Amino acid sequence: MKRFVKGLATVILASSVLAACSSDEGGGSSNGEDTEGLDANIVTIATGGASGPYNIIGTALAERYSSEFGVNSKTQTTGASVENINLMKQEKIEMAFVMSDVLSEAAEGVGNFTEKVENVSQIAALYPNFVQIVTTEKSGIESFEDLKGKRIAVGAQNSGVEVNARNLLEGHGITYDDIQVDYLGYAEAADALKAGKLDAAFLTSGIPNASLMELEQGLDMKLVPVDPEKIKEIAQDQAYFVALEIPAGTYGNEEAIPTAAIMNALVVRSDMSEDDVYQLTKSFFEGLEDLTNAHQAAADISLESAQQGMVAPVHPGAQKYFDEQ
Repeated sequence: MKRFVKGLATVILASSVLAACSSDEGGGSSNGEDTEGLDANIVTIATGGASGPYNIIGTALAERYSSEFGVNSKTQTTGASVENINLMKQEKIEMAFVMSDVLSEAAEGVGNFTEKVENVSQIAALYPNFVQIVTTEKSGIESFEDLKGKRIAVGAQNSGVEVNARNLLEGHGITYDDIQVDYLGYAEAADALKAGKLDAAFLTSGIPNASLMELEQGLDMKLVPVDPEKIKEIAQDQAYFVALEIPAGTYGNEEAIPTAAIMNALVVRSDMSEDDVYQLTKSFFEGLEDLTNAHQAAADISLESAQQGMVAPVHPGAQKYFDEQ
């Protein structure tokens, strides 16, 4: 009987230890610090093409959320900004990376959106997306105006790339009727350029773009400049455009290339709880080093600039975090 009682006590003690460990794993972070969980069990982050910075940074962020909060966080590869906004409107995702031009259209109910999208709130302004217009030495394209009459990839249809490509072309007096349009994402456009099926392609992303880095190895490619004064003129109607430079050496270019840029934005569903979005925002900014290790474009994200250039309503949870800081 004594042996039975002693054995029973051992079993009860072991069960208690296992239960405590299980509880710690479910609610704590991977580094041993106590972390509050989320009301939501799933945090799906819509990104863009598989080789783009959105997807690379988003994957690192999803891994962080899964580890820290014990939720099922994953990325969804998409056609990028317009599709991401529509997925959020349909409540199929919780978070997304988008370009500010598309987010501005969604907030105002213009362009790609017949009505205002109410279920989208902004967490932060991120890093600039550079309009990278790539061509080859043999194409004869030296300036933006030379794109007229050429076969050009303008990004996946209704993506943020396509939206700003169309707006920049129209700002230079060039419509889709004046060119041969191909709707291709980053990797597809790079392959088509390499195969000689395109004269030029728009790849708007953070820099460097993985597809362009790979293309540089096997093609005599060059970047088409965009006149800063023309960008300022276009920005009078499309305020999200700014004039920046692709630094020398980014793709083997000896000199900096002037071009247009658009800020990226991190957005979340408006109906997510204030506490959840506070936690997600806090974790995002505290994990910037990990995100930068995933892709160097994230190095341009900072807490100091996160509220500059906001084009949509800020979620109360994100605002709470900013106010604390």
